Amino acid sequence: MPLIYSFDFSRQENKGKTIHMIPRYSRPEMAQIWAPDNKFRIWLEIEAYACEAQEKLGVIPEGVAKDVWEKGKFDVARIDEIEAEVKHDVIAFLTNLAEHVGDKARFVHQGMTSSDVVDTAFAVQLKQSGEILLTGLDRVIEALKTRALEHKNTLCIGRSHGIHGEPTTFGLKLAGHYAAFKRNRDRLARAVDNISVCAISGAVGTYSTIDPSIQAHVADKMGLRGEDVSTQVIPRDRHAEFFCTLGIIASSIENFAIEIRHLQRSEVREAEEFFSAKQKGSSAMPHKRNPILTENLTGLARVVRSAVVPALENVALWHERDISHSSVERMIGPDSCVTLDFALHRLGSVIEKLLVYPDNMKSNLEKLGGLVFSQRVLLALTQAGISREDAYRIVQRNAMQVWDSFADGRAQKTFMSFLEQDEDVQAKLSKDDLVAIFTYDPYTKHIDSIFKKIF
Repeated sequence: MPLIYSFDFSRQENKGKTIHMIPRYSRPEMAQIWAPDNKFRIWLEIEAYACEAQEKLGVIPEGVAKDVWEKGKFDVARIDEIEAEVKHDVIAFLTNLAEHVGDKARFVHQGMTSSDVVDTAFAVQLKQSGEILLTGLDRVIEALKTRALEHKNTLCIGRSHGIHGEPTTFGLKLAGHYAAFKRNRDRLARAVDNISVCAISGAVGTYSTIDPSIQAHVADKMGLRGEDVSTQVIPRDRHAEFFCTLGIIASSIENFAIEIRHLQRSEVREAEEFFSAKQKGSSAMPHKRNPILTENLTGLARVVRSAVVPALENVALWHERDISHSSVERMIGPDSCVTLDFALHRLGSVIEKLLVYPDNMKSNLEKLGGLVFSQRVLLALTQAGISREDAYRIVQRNAMQVWDSFADGRAQKTFMSFLEQDEDVQAKLSKDDLVAIFTYDPYTKHIDSIFKKIF
């Protein structure tokens, strides 16, 4: 069952109505694209534009398109009622359309097959969704840029494997995510362009019952391009690219969300989600301020990525068409687009309101008593004439003593104090040499050049 919409046709009051299953995770702008009335409106436009082109060729009488535009209506509940009998959604739509258009409706859908309408409409919906998703990406990108510039020189510890590594800046962390979302925007723009195609080529795609100019006319009017070779359906590698791109974007969202979740841990508390005055963190523990938004984003990313494998498997269809892809797309189309749209705007809000604690960052940076400078000591010893292997051994034995002094969340003895007492170190490095090594300046000296490249 789709995550976004469900229909209970057994209840008269629900006939033809859209039932939102998860309004909690959907925005109206995106959800309405996948509502039945929007789908059928697109179907109506496709049929009307096809009639316009057919009239110009003399295939159907003049005035048919005019009647379709002026009289053409549909009723979702009535379409559902007809489909329950005929078991075919496009025929149900055309039957309901004919009830409004009248006798000239016999010329509608002339030479076309169901996929001509369904696939072209799906392309329109994906294009409409993609344009909204691009707007969401723009919000995230702008927010990341603003906060990255704000914290360009805010020192913090860089971690590998979750363990303190070397100093970096919080702005550089954000700049990395900014660059990732810029790449995501480029990917999505390409994917939207590649999915924005129209196929009106008739049964098995040979144009035997419909002139290729019909496809060109409909494509132009719908803001699409004509498919080069469509068989009876638009090739599903286009759709696979689109949904794979959404999956990559979702992974980038999760990548940022996990960073914030780690930084918000009580033992770290370098950054945290905004917590409003009346917000509650736990039903049992009144003191809690939990990273619920970024945890939520992690979960939503899983939902979006779940569409990737089905989309890839849809590429392989029997011969010129089958409908094994159809049920999949009816679900992953709205699910993925609505969910990712919501996630992007939630992420934008998280970044815009993110609470950042530079003092805590500095405190955490100094927790290990200067161990963050171990590589600089190693390099200084090699420059002073000691082999890398011996220098590594010397630095490591002093560093391990700092680790052994760790208590109450901090190193009780400094790295410098051990180095000053080590004869091998003292033989090569003076007190002034060590003081020059234990400075943060080298870790920020290239920040400007990095920012200049990406902003």
